[in-house]
Amino acid sequence: MKLFIKALSPKIGREIPAPDYATIGAAAMDLRACLDGPVTLAAGARTLVPTGLAIALPDAGHVALVFARSGLGIKKGVCLSNGVGVIDSDYRGEIGVGLVNLSDEDYTILPGDRIAQLMVIPVVQPTLEFVDTLDETERGIGGFGSTGR
Repeated sequence: MKLFIKALSPKIGREIPAPDYATIGAAAMDLRACLDGPVTLAAGARTLVPTGLAIALPDAGHVALVFARSGLGIKKGVCLSNGVGVIDSDYRGEIGVGLVNLSDEDYTILPGDRIAQLMVIPVVQPTLEFVDTLDETERGIGGFGSTGR
């Protein structure tokens, strides 16, 4: 499949590298901060970081998901503010990345920094059918932690 990408900033491909896969086996491509200058994310604060990009998915059978970069989360405590970003197939606006600084130290985002990952995957939109009962399983209605540690 092809993913059509529109550069919304003249910096893309010049000052800010275009999205790319870091390795041949990478499942997601890196998204970078499209900023005019450094932005400091205070400890405990949230911000929306522009990427300077918009995309067009081929159809409703695909979704783009924005994930945190594991190194940024583990090493710096900077993660996505909404857990996972969902880019629907009919959205054509700029991809923005909501970040939250969970650490106790300020973190500075520089122009071009890799701030998130973008993955495109297939979507299934099931038909809903309300029923009176559901089939039984071994787990049943056991909730959080019911399968052990």
